[in-house]
Amino acid sequence: MPYPSHLLPTTVVGSYPQPDWLVDRAALHRHGVPRAHARDVWRVAGEWLEQAQDDATILAISDMERAGIDIVSDGEIRRESYSNRFALALDGIDAETPGELRSAAGRVTKVPRVVGPIRRVAGVETRDAAFLRANAAGATKLTLPGPFTLSRQVQDDFYRDEEALAMDYAVAVNAELRALKAADIDVVQLDEPWVRTAPEQAVRYGVKAINRALEGIEGPTVVHLCFGYAAVVAEKPSGYGFLAELGDTIAGQISIEAAQPRLDLGVLRELAGKTIMLGVLDLNDPRVEAVEVVADRIRDGLRYVAADKLVAAPDCGMKYLPRQTAFGKLRTMAEAAAMVRRELAGSAAGC
Repeated sequence: MPYPSHLLPTTVVGSYPQPDWLVDRAALHRHGVPRAHARDVWRVAGEWLEQAQDDATILAISDMERAGIDIVSDGEIRRESYSNRFALALDGIDAETPGELRSAAGRVTKVPRVVGPIRRVAGVETRDAAFLRANAAGATKLTLPGPFTLSRQVQDDFYRDEEALAMDYAVAVNAELRALKAADIDVVQLDEPWVRTAPEQAVRYGVKAINRALEGIEGPTVVHLCFGYAAVVAEKPSGYGFLAELGDTIAGQISIEAAQPRLDLGVLRELAGKTIMLGVLDLNDPRVEAVEVVADRIRDGLRYVAADKLVAAPDCGMKYLPRQTAFGKLRTMAEAAAMVRRELAGSAAGC
């Protein structure tokens, strides 16, 4: 299906709540955001897991479409986290004997170990893409972890060169993106939250790696960055430390969360020429926002971005919400976008 032609199309960042019969939410929260395998989060036995994931994916697609979302994803239902499904499937990775990374706060996280050259040897999400395309009525979108972020979530026992590692990840991501486009996916997105947390390295080679990953990819392309899931990070900063630099990427769209952190949208001036995928749903708020509240967030974005370059989206981390809340928030966003769209049409008619 073609990309929506009307103003203010709506989409999701990527994830949607996985049903309680599919995942153990308590186990999911214990893992934080898994980098290594987290097989214990699944409630369904291995022999039935793919079928159960397929059924849950159909539910997610249906919910998005019933809510009025223009560009739907597969809800990332088959993933334990946004990144580990792809990251653990690459050659050069020891996924079964994880290493460790220690954060500045002292938290130790199990991560995959790089033990050889990073290579994509087979499609990882190509079946997911075909399944999404077969079950969605409208425009579709799939996400991959970006090469810079992938390179920051491993224990490197092979390269000993951060840039070389990131660039080989970029080649692998590019090959997967080409396969997703061949499966007729309309929009592809790279999730790059780590450009914000490692800005010095991102300045040196982050944009270069992103551009290599997006090389030759036609159609709408998105780079997403965030402050972390609301389920994990309750208090978020009000500004990005690495944003204007993304203006140098070849991505057509930049995705940011803005609702929960109450972002000063003046920063959008730094991304002139890019389409902005703007987070207008606060996922730290357990309530379903009123339509007028979300419409005001869209109107705020229009102070800095032309209407034909603004896409409405949630903040990221929808998978951690109750499904009923997620559906309600998406429906509110669709109604808010339609409201503002009518206002714009009325203004144009009155000129």
